[in-house]
Amino acid sequence: MLTSPTAPGAEAASDEGPRRNLGALLRRLHLAGPMSRAELAEEMNLNRSTIMALTTRLSAAGLVRERQPGGLGRSGRPSLVVTPAADRAYVLAFDVAVDRLTAARVSLGGQVQDRRIATRSRSGPDLDAVVGVLAEFGRDLHRAARPGAVCVGVGASYCGMIRPGDGTVRYGPYLGWVDQAFGTELRDQLGLGLPVRVGNEAHLGAWAEYLRGAGVGVRNLIYLHGDVGVGGGIIVGGEALDGESGYGSELGHMVVNPHDGRPCSCGARGCLEAEVGERALLDEAGLPADVIGREAVRDVVEAALRGDPASRRAVDHVGDWLGIGVANLINLFNPGMLVFGGIMRDVYLGARERVDRRIAAHVLPVSRHRVRLEVAALGDDTTLAGAAELGFADLLANPLGVMASLDA
Repeated sequence: MLTSPTAPGAEAASDEGPRRNLGALLRRLHLAGPMSRAELAEEMNLNRSTIMALTTRLSAAGLVRERQPGGLGRSGRPSLVVTPAADRAYVLAFDVAVDRLTAARVSLGGQVQDRRIATRSRSGPDLDAVVGVLAEFGRDLHRAARPGAVCVGVGASYCGMIRPGDGTVRYGPYLGWVDQAFGTELRDQLGLGLPVRVGNEAHLGAWAEYLRGAGVGVRNLIYLHGDVGVGGGIIVGGEALDGESGYGSELGHMVVNPHDGRPCSCGARGCLEAEVGERALLDEAGLPADVIGREAVRDVVEAALRGDPASRRAVDHVGDWLGIGVANLINLFNPGMLVFGGIMRDVYLGARERVDRRIAAHVLPVSRHRVRLEVAALGDDTTLAGAAELGFADLLANPLGVMASLDA
């Protein structure tokens, strides 16, 4: 019997459906944790035989484990529970903040298995120093992984504007980074043969809180992140709003006080980050210029909550401007949730009443009544978790293809 030759591209097209389903199934387990085959079938709208075929293939690649459910007394044949294999695949995640460098080994499923932290000094352009520290941390974390575990990707969060595609820092305020080849340099020094995916810290923080944190189940979310300045990320309809060239959602440079505002690192005056960032709060509290950092911000907020008059005035002043910025964002985007992370988490907790007043005074009622204001559920790991998700992106898009290429 004669058969027709396969048309060019037909084989690749025939593999696309199973590949997509494999990725979708692994992503659900990665984000939600263990699920039964029956739950997976219902969530993915696939029959149980298809789910069984998918989990069998993922299990053969070592990416999932299957086990009998716990508990007794159920009638019928129980549905096997499928668990992401945390001991098989991991990523290296890096978080570069103004004052701190963090590296972590993060397993499939999102658990931080190990981490390293170093202080970063505010001493001007420091690409070589940053890359050197992170590369050493990364190699150490890689060597310490369990035998048989595979590094499937590398993701990094940086406190600046990142060019999509190659991980170049186009602009990093406060330390003078301009067009620094951060992703390429870190890739070369790590020496793992893997690209380094780099993203803006606030964009990644928004994505992490949407996927794993306070925003799970919310389709429209705004994330405000404070380091020294203020960054932002916006999720609209489940998609990141990144702008024409990838530099969108710079919420910290929304002008809130144009007439007599504080000077901003960008060269303008009265930007949101100039009015609510680290220096604004510490100056209002009367602290000298050499008092800096996250702990100093937290000290002022805690003193305000205890009733210290100078700290209370400082937090209220900054909280007023934060409330104006938040009101503008709610009116513009009608989010279901607005999340505060980094030092903005501390400032918001100290100035909640002031922020609420501004929202009540300036936000349209139809938007005001639906939005929820929350602090980052992932805490200080929000941006690190976003970097980890960058590292897992390729694996979750093509699980078997990535594992085959790494095992070859």
